[in-house]
Amino acid sequence: MKTDTLEELNRKGFIEESIDPTLDLFEEIEKLKKEKNAIVLAHYYQEPDIQDIADYIGDSLGLSQEAAKTEADVIVFAGVHFMAETAKILSPEKKVLLPDLKAGCSLADSCPPHLFRKFKEKYPDHLVITYVNCTAELKALSDIVCTSTNAVQIVESLPKEQKIIFGPDKNLGAWVAKKTGRDLVLWNGACMVHEIFSREKITKLKERHPKAKFIAHPECEESVLKMADYIGSTTGLLKYTINNEAQEFIVATESGIIHQMEKANPGKTFIPAPPNNSCACNDCPYMKRNTLEKLYLCIKNGLPEVTVPANIIAEARKPIERMLEISANLGL
Repeated sequence: MKTDTLEELNRKGFIEESIDPTLDLFEEIEKLKKEKNAIVLAHYYQEPDIQDIADYIGDSLGLSQEAAKTEADVIVFAGVHFMAETAKILSPEKKVLLPDLKAGCSLADSCPPHLFRKFKEKYPDHLVITYVNCTAELKALSDIVCTSTNAVQIVESLPKEQKIIFGPDKNLGAWVAKKTGRDLVLWNGACMVHEIFSREKITKLKERHPKAKFIAHPECEESVLKMADYIGSTTGLLKYTINNEAQEFIVATESGIIHQMEKANPGKTFIPAPPNNSCACNDCPYMKRNTLEKLYLCIKNGLPEVTVPANIIAEARKPIERMLEISANLGL
């Protein structure tokens, strides 16, 4: 069988190889992790099988913290490309793998670095805070990186007179501005998944489930957030379902988190918030490019590998480390 070169593989984005259908992939992945001293980090939006095999499951903040402290030789990132880049930036000496290099991000794509650089030049006296859901190049143009878990606290940690550019998510930025009372200059970017929720359909769903709590991620549009009983990061949403006595929840974020909600809350009901199109789900097509089969082949072959230029690592590491430092000081 012909073996692809790294360049050829990177063009494809993932390994195409037949797998023995009798293999227990869960068992095989566990063997490979021990053999290669590899750790699997998975975002809450991954498919249930990947969440169940992961060594750590979390949101962007937790995943960044785990990537920074792991002693594994190989980090296998079951998420999207910018997350794997962040792991490489924090652990440049480690090998970072992504099951499918085409697992991108609509939000990251909405903010091309060369255009953001020109945008930034218009506000020379502004400090730049970027949401972690962006490319390594954009992080390198930033002063501080944040996640939806710590965005409010990071903004509040800065002097009130400090002028701030916030990007790339305009919805998260608007929510942070409202929570902090700060006047933020926002980049006009958004996540395709969190922008498709239908206020009209959610209203009708709430009428059919009057006792359900409606919970939403701050990447959602303001019209949707105004309806929410609780707004928070994926981890925040999960904790809310555990601590709240309600038995039904309507969930406005990527549907992958519902797997963890159901595991943590036996007997409670979780209903994905309906989108405004004909699709019956709110899955991220990029997150769902990763599969258990691709994960197995990725660890087995040590490819595809995520790389970041050394000069970008040097610049992008500073704002990420500043985020981690502020988060640690605030106990987040």
